[in-house]
Amino acid sequence: MGFITPDYGTLFWMVIIFGITFYILKRFAWKPILTALDDRKNTIAEALSSADRARQEIADMKADQEQILEEARKEKNEILKEAREVKDKIIAEAKTSAHTEGQKIIETARLQIETEKTAAIAEMKKQVVELSVLVAEKIIQKELKENKNQEELVNSLLKDLKLK
Repeated sequence: MGFITPDYGTLFWMVIIFGITFYILKRFAWKPILTALDDRKNTIAEALSSADRARQEIADMKADQEQILEEARKEKNEILKEAREVKDKIIAEAKTSAHTEGQKIIETARLQIETEKTAAIAEMKKQVVELSVLVAEKIIQKELKENKNQEELVNSLLKDLKLK
């Protein structure tokens, strides 16, 4: 039963060994252990602080990224708007230009038709005159085959000349 109830001598030596161990630990090991624990505590605190700063920087970067994306969207919309305006302007200018060119072509065609009409009328008049001269020549040749008719014609022409 010695294990259940300790002996006073054993108890005395246990206290002395505990005291010596405590003194040795306090004198040589306690400060390095506490220093190591403090260093560890500081390292953990710095790591947590660093993690919080990193988290804040990430949040700031995310906010900046969202702002940059929003600005990029706005710029994209402005560029698209300007492109649409330029497209509409080019289309309007092309329509105006096409209308103007069409009017010029129509006017040129009208002038050309008028010129060709005038030329055709002049050609027809010329042909009518030539035909009339030919017909008159044939009639006069037929009528003036006789001398008497020739004299009458010459006399009537001379009378007309003197009257005027």
